[in-house]
Amino acid sequence: MSDLTHFNEQGRARMVDVSGKEETTRTAAARTSVLVNQTIHRQISEGTNKKGDVFAVAQVAGIMAAKNTAQIIPMCHPLPLKAIEISFHWNIDEAAGHYEVLLEASVKTKGQTGVEMEALTAASAAALTIYDMCKAAGKDMVIGPTMLLEKTGGKSGDYVRK
Repeated sequence: MSDLTHFNEQGRARMVDVSGKEETTRTAAARTSVLVNQTIHRQISEGTNKKGDVFAVAQVAGIMAAKNTAQIIPMCHPLPLKAIEISFHWNIDEAAGHYEVLLEASVKTKGQTGVEMEALTAASAAALTIYDMCKAAGKDMVIGPTMLLEKTGGKSGDYVRK
């Protein structure tokens, strides 16, 4: 069991001890998407969704999710986040009836463990919020794929998705 960092000598789950790690600046960026129908695209773009400003609410949800990742993902350490950014971009092909929201979440801290999970959680929660706010106009939305784009800092070094 010694090779498994999240298990103790009895094979039970534990949170890894990071107290001996060097404190460094750490960043992570994640992306996901939500494929929507034309009606939902129009509602978001024109600000006519009955629940309000979809991107504004999704942005706040993503920020809140990043800040609370340790309460959602069992083995994550609570981290003092220094910055969280959520952005939205449309990928549209009207001729093909393709309306896709691309969401990116970027998170930064100075600490002893990385913020990959915070970025992934932020992107996921923002996407789920878009679904929740728009489901009355179509339940056929598709979320994902969700992925880590990059991360910096820490013992394992930097990572950039190719």
